[in-house]
Amino acid sequence: MRLTGRQVRCVRGGREIFADLDFSVQTGEALAVTGPNGAGKTSLLRLIAGLLTLAGGAIDLEGGTDDLTAAEQAHYLGHRDALKPALSVQENLTFWRDFLGGTAGDTQPALAAVGLDHIAHLPAAFLSAGQRRRLSMARLLAARRPVWLLDEPTSALDAAGQTLFARLMGDHLESGGLIVAATHAPLGIATHDLWMGAPQ
Repeated sequence: MRLTGRQVRCVRGGREIFADLDFSVQTGEALAVTGPNGAGKTSLLRLIAGLLTLAGGAIDLEGGTDDLTAAEQAHYLGHRDALKPALSVQENLTFWRDFLGGTAGDTQPALAAVGLDHIAHLPAAFLSAGQRRRLSMARLLAARRPVWLLDEPTSALDAAGQTLFARLMGDHLESGGLIVAATHAPLGIATHDLWMGAPQ
């Protein structure tokens, strides 16, 4: 499987963020997208995820499921955790599992894998920032998709959480997945780097 971008151009609010961007990442590889704030790192992830419209160029996933787009085969984990505070940890993850097409029964192992199974009954409003991030990590496991798009994935995680996330990312790559991560910090796994320069 290979995810490629050719001559990718992004325009937001009438302003060109970047243009003529090429990238390639294949099965078992992680691409770390780095650069200053405002250079378009998050915008690139959102383009791949289908949350923004390409202003030019093309993004393709070769070797995936033929009848699904690249966006439909990707998880987008934003720098803000998408949780409903009034729902329990379990209910939040069940919602995302069902919304993303995961298999029933996957939530308990996913919560255990990120160390939240003992507080599955608690409302998400009671979670610390690190626990909220771990719950977002569980979403990656509850509904398996080959492409992980991660925006500042280690933000709010302590050292133990960062080590855990590095292990989960390594497992994902070893099982045939690929990762594109916008980051200012090392991910704890081997990466290829894509530098995005200063904003226009």
